[in-house]
Amino acid sequence: MTFQKQNILAVVVAMAAVVVVAPRSPQARADGSDGKKVKEASSQSAKAAKAFEAIMQDPDKAIPRELLARAKAIAVFPQVIKVAFAVGGEGGRGVVSRHVESGWGRPVFIRGGGGSVGPQIGAASTDFFLLLMTDDSVEGLMKDKFELGGEVGVAAGPVGKYHGAATDALMQAAILSYSRSRGLFAGANVKGIVLRPEDDLNMAVYNKTARELLTDQIGGDADADGGLKAFPRALGRYSVVSSDAR
Repeated sequence: MTFQKQNILAVVVAMAAVVVVAPRSPQARADGSDGKKVKEASSQSAKAAKAFEAIMQDPDKAIPRELLARAKAIAVFPQVIKVAFAVGGEGGRGVVSRHVESGWGRPVFIRGGGGSVGPQIGAASTDFFLLLMTDDSVEGLMKDKFELGGEVGVAAGPVGKYHGAATDALMQAAILSYSRSRGLFAGANVKGIVLRPEDDLNMAVYNKTARELLTDQIGGDADADGGLKAFPRALGRYSVVSSDAR
């Protein structure tokens, strides 16, 4: 083989290596075999954003913004059928975003099932909201299995005009829970619910697991199409990003 041919071959091999190892953007993946899952993930983020917007519309019954600003992460499970949570299996599908320096991190996809969510007044579906107030609670989401109320405390969160006059139980709770069902806003008893990462979606969108994504300190606008941005953007509209709050 001539020297010139060797050089050409080397260039071709190098270019092929770049194509193989270069990270794929969500838009690129949307055009490939993972396209359906990327669209599914975008839909989940949009549903979570819509549910969060709905609970925040009533200033007297909404999640207090002071608590949103203090939260380490926020998870939303939109339109969960009660029996799905109680039975487990597929369970409720949720989205969680971590508080990062630039605002709210990329949406990470999780599932919840098992245990009991308490009385839901016979509602067909319920939106559930979890405010993770401590680093330990966020680290729990990085595990393969995380039972609410097991390793960390869970309490029904206050609503409306909250001025920090919380009970000892509230102050000690690592996770604050809320629910919204047919226009009714109330704290939700979610003890016993088991959360697991939905890494088929996480890998399809980001090529990373939930653990890797929750460890990253990357804002929600990075590597995201319009649908994926919906959830962190909704969180940002109702919370004040403050280093003191975190």
